[in-house]
Amino acid sequence: MKQKSAAHVIIATYKESFRGLSRETWLLSIVMLINRSSTMAVPFMSLYMTQYLMRPPSDAGLIITLFGVGSILGATAGGKFTDVFGFRAVQIFSTLTGGAFFIFFSTITHFETLCFLTLVISFFSEAFRPANFAAIASYASPGTETRSYSLNRLATNLGWAFGSSVGGIIASFNYPLLFIVDGTVSILCGIAIIVFLPVVHGYRKAIKEKVQGVVIRKPWQDMLFVKFVLLTALFTTCFFLMFRVVPLFFKEEWHIDEAAIGLILGLNGIIIAVFEMVMISKIENKRSPIYYIIVGVLLVSFAYTLLLIPKSIPLVLAVLVTVVITLGEMFSLPFINTFVINRSNEFNRGQYAAGYTLSWSAAQVVGPTAGFYLAENFGYNVLWITLAGLLLLCAIGFNRLDMSKE
Repeated sequence: MKQKSAAHVIIATYKESFRGLSRETWLLSIVMLINRSSTMAVPFMSLYMTQYLMRPPSDAGLIITLFGVGSILGATAGGKFTDVFGFRAVQIFSTLTGGAFFIFFSTITHFETLCFLTLVISFFSEAFRPANFAAIASYASPGTETRSYSLNRLATNLGWAFGSSVGGIIASFNYPLLFIVDGTVSILCGIAIIVFLPVVHGYRKAIKEKVQGVVIRKPWQDMLFVKFVLLTALFTTCFFLMFRVVPLFFKEEWHIDEAAIGLILGLNGIIIAVFEMVMISKIENKRSPIYYIIVGVLLVSFAYTLLLIPKSIPLVLAVLVTVVITLGEMFSLPFINTFVINRSNEFNRGQYAAGYTLSWSAAQVVGPTAGFYLAENFGYNVLWITLAGLLLLCAIGFNRLDMSKE
């Protein structure tokens, strides 16, 4: 009876976590599940360059850095286009075009051409994010915004888990096929948006009418938001390397094969998908969002210190590192999203979303280049110590931000 009662409590908790979400929110999350399933190639970029094309680690770092440069341009353009043309059009165009270029990427081995294609692919890939962010806010039922974003993250991480796992298996026997599958799934995502998500009629006309005589605050005029984004950029720069440099470390130093690396990375998405919605429904509004962000940042810092442990049982250590960094992500990112939502409105949400997305894009520019440089010239241990220290400084910054006034 006790077991049955406990099971009923668990089921009731899950039902309550998902109650009241709009039909469009569910459809958007399904679309996001498809979209994130197409991220299978990106975590293996460094391995593709070094293991398949036999390029040095510095070239792998350059490719991933260019991916970040394209992301910055894409996030900026995507946010502006979202406020002008609407989130639906931007999502459709970015997924269809980005997917086609990803398939083309699989046929190229010339390094300079790969550099150019990386810029183009990342531009369209990142233009999708501000549009998707605005779509969630627009489709969410009143009072369900935070849970709507959490559902979207659940879909994101289920897609990530599936994509990383399948990507590792594909990469273990055919790297070019990895990019073909990635691009194909991205195109399917665009088709799903066309078929399932409703058209917002008169979007541009309605926005023009509403903004007449209204002073709309720009993100760069909001100093509290600017400080927050800078701290978020530092956090994401460190966090991002878990999915760029760490896979290469697992391969080169701990001698874990690609298939196992994919499954380990996929564990990140599975844990989030199973536990995050329930966790947020329990802890939301219990403490300030900054408190949970700081806890998350400190957990990610601790995860990097675990990589300093001498290799003995690499698979167990790799799983432990993934679990700890996943907990850090679960505490930090949902409340970072909530902060951005609360600072924006329907007139500037695309630009605020772009400002937040830029923190991730900056991480893709600075992180891989600096990370690979430190690893190649000073060793992985120096890199892990540096990341752990930077994250401690980041936590201090968020703590001071919580006490600042607008």
